[in-house]
Amino acid sequence: MPPDHATTKTLDTAADWRVMKRFLPYLWPKGNTPLRRRIVIAMFMVLIAKATTLALPFAYKNAIDAMTTPSNAAAMAAMALVIAYAAGRFAGVLFNNLRNIAFERVAQDATQTLAADVFARLHRLSLKFHLSRRTGEVTKTIERGTKSIDTMLYFLLFNIAPTVIELIAVAVVFYINFGWTLVAATAATVVAYVLVTRWITEWRTQLRAQMNDLDGQALSRAVDSLLNYETVKYFGAEHREQERYERATRAYANAATKSENSLGLLNIAQAVIMNLLMGGAMAYTVWGWSQGRLTTGDLVLVNTYLTQLFRPLDMLGMVYRTIRQGLIDMAEMFKLMDTPLEVSDAPNAPALDMRRPTVVFDKVRFGYEKHREILHGLTFAVEAGERVAIVGPSGAGKSTIARLLFRFYDPQAGRILISGKDIRTVTQESLRRHIGVVPQDSVLFNDTIGYNIAYGREGATRGEIEAAARGAAIADFIERLPDGYETEVGERGLKLSGGEKQRVAIARTLLKNPEIILFDEATSALDSRTEQDILKTMRAVARNRTTLTIAHRLSTVADADRILVLDGGKLAESGSHNDLLRMGGLYADMWSRQQAESDDLSNAAE
Repeated sequence: MPPDHATTKTLDTAADWRVMKRFLPYLWPKGNTPLRRRIVIAMFMVLIAKATTLALPFAYKNAIDAMTTPSNAAAMAAMALVIAYAAGRFAGVLFNNLRNIAFERVAQDATQTLAADVFARLHRLSLKFHLSRRTGEVTKTIERGTKSIDTMLYFLLFNIAPTVIELIAVAVVFYINFGWTLVAATAATVVAYVLVTRWITEWRTQLRAQMNDLDGQALSRAVDSLLNYETVKYFGAEHREQERYERATRAYANAATKSENSLGLLNIAQAVIMNLLMGGAMAYTVWGWSQGRLTTGDLVLVNTYLTQLFRPLDMLGMVYRTIRQGLIDMAEMFKLMDTPLEVSDAPNAPALDMRRPTVVFDKVRFGYEKHREILHGLTFAVEAGERVAIVGPSGAGKSTIARLLFRFYDPQAGRILISGKDIRTVTQESLRRHIGVVPQDSVLFNDTIGYNIAYGREGATRGEIEAAARGAAIADFIERLPDGYETEVGERGLKLSGGEKQRVAIARTLLKNPEIILFDEATSALDSRTEQDILKTMRAVARNRTTLTIAHRLSTVADADRILVLDGGKLAESGSHNDLLRMGGLYADMWSRQQAESDDLSNAAE
């Protein structure tokens, strides 16, 4: 499955409304009366602020008219009107900020709730989804989607809605004071302004979507390169990575340049339309004054109303683009949320009741792709307390067994039983609670050793963490460190050696205390001495537990109770180490080859 990139298409109107409808429950949260009350208060503040703003031009007009007839009474009236005008401007600012204070909690809660829902959904998606997507692009999609919410809400509720109210009010005022002519001219100009802004902004939105696409690619390449820092160093590929990243950022810079240049064109077009109306309206007022129908203050009234009207309209391009871009970003985020769950719990599935830690694969058929099957009717059983090893050539399906056991995937046919229960009929959370794993590559969180061990069980005490460390034979090492359990392990645990990471992983699993433990090539990346130390720890951990050990080196599992030999996704042989050697089959051949390789290495060392 190829990785998804940010969309390069704008949404249609129906899609816009679907996104808005999807988001509205977060804005008007069900059962949350305090937040709903805040929304009502904020909208009330919007109305008061707009009413105050609409009254200001009349105070300004009357002050000018009073000043045209000099007298003490006129001066006092003009002074009072000027003070009222200043007070009204302050009141408008006051109500707007009170509105923001009332609404901020609503916006933040909506953003936080939606982000948490997306994050939870990502953890419910299958391993296949996460292996086929670039982590950088997924996180960027979430970041864009959540960050766009606050800005988009602000513009919708506190820019567009008040502007519509102001348009209606100005039309009424112009009709009463100047007649239909000025109302029609203003309406035609506003329509032209909106249409031109929309056409140019649609074009700019496409450029912006392309920028998103290229920005996501640049980020994913940077993240991918930094996560593979050691590989880059191994192959001396710093210059190659830099050129690859520069190509991505250069493409983004070119797209960003086009987008910013298009903003200049939008501003010029808006200014032409706005100033044509301003000039025409003021000329109309002067003509009315010359005929004695209008006063000097009417010129100020028209100028002030149009200035106030076009102040929010002047931002219309940015507002429209922000809202459309916000809808695009939110649509991408909702698309993540709508990704089908390939592995989901059955309706009303019960928790797994682990009475006997047994494992059964019953005629399991599975393939990562429809036309490439990995397991072909695999059948085997592991008894409670039994130590079973799974070996076989590369590609035989060993690691696939681990992924199926944890239910990262569901088989296309057959059943997997734990404690006699089909794992598809119980909850995933309860299934995984009873199984522990020590993987080949034990990836640790970028936190302390104590935190990584404690991750095995929520709420573990310090004593339990230390006991798990002793059980994994790493307590002495930790206690010798200056910071002890508070020692930072670095990104992916890279500050620790391979053996130390494995012991932390074993301690984490011990703290979880599962009835079934899976060792998935847990020593394949270690040197011989460290491997032997880890094997002793693993054997101690395996006592009184059901264990499955997936191994490449046969010498590490020779003492297992039973060894399952896979070949081509089928069970080829089964038995103890000695039984399999006597059979003289695939296992015996693999054993002899590995022994010969070991002898060759010993001779070369001598």
